[in-house]
Amino acid sequence: MLKQRLSKQMVAAGVASRRACEDLIFAGRVTVNGSVVLLPQTMVSFEDDIVFDGKKLSPEDRKVYYMLNKPEGYICTAKSTNSTKIVLDLFEECEERLFTVGRLDKQTKGLLIVTNDGHFANSVIHPSSNIVKEYLAKTDQEITPEHLKAISSGTLVEGVFVKPASVTKVRRGTLKICVREGKKREVRLLMESAGLQVRELTRIRIGGLHLGSLDNGQWRVMSEAEKAAIFE
Repeated sequence: MLKQRLSKQMVAAGVASRRACEDLIFAGRVTVNGSVVLLPQTMVSFEDDIVFDGKKLSPEDRKVYYMLNKPEGYICTAKSTNSTKIVLDLFEECEERLFTVGRLDKQTKGLLIVTNDGHFANSVIHPSSNIVKEYLAKTDQEITPEHLKAISSGTLVEGVFVKPASVTKVRRGTLKICVREGKKREVRLLMESAGLQVRELTRIRIGGLHLGSLDNGQWRVMSEAEKAAIFE
């Protein structure tokens, strides 16, 4: 059987995105034929005994795709803790080993994709896909033209200067911000750079996939049309 990098094999089995799989390997959570392997570039095939957190990987894992209206107070991580609620706690009835496609910070609500398909996840989050994410942001202040101009001018996020794709005022203290980079806390930092304190932040769209009327904390299976709409 054709061999490929361990990290790529894990993606094919639906463990997580490539970068996340590399982190899992570095953390010593993966064994190959009974031995811990710490190098993502190790060449393997599914004929090898590849085990992640006690479960053997298989190429026949059924791929599933869910859209979730993430509640505030939940974090996007695969590791459960006693003190913090994680998104995957909402999917306890699912048998598959799931992960989130990208992240929303603990205080941010809204549209989040959850799957076990690593290739699909990579396609969504890879910069080459150029997918726009739209957020609805609320503040206690009156939003002025100066605020909109300041946000549109961009700011530094993780040492990189970023600018939103668009900024639109909805009403007195509410605006919509569209971004492409999706860096950590990007929307919050853009608003803070304009002197606006975020009171509530909700992601309402990923590409052509809209949150719609999905209730807070609820999730459902995505249709093939919805999966395709992300890339439109």
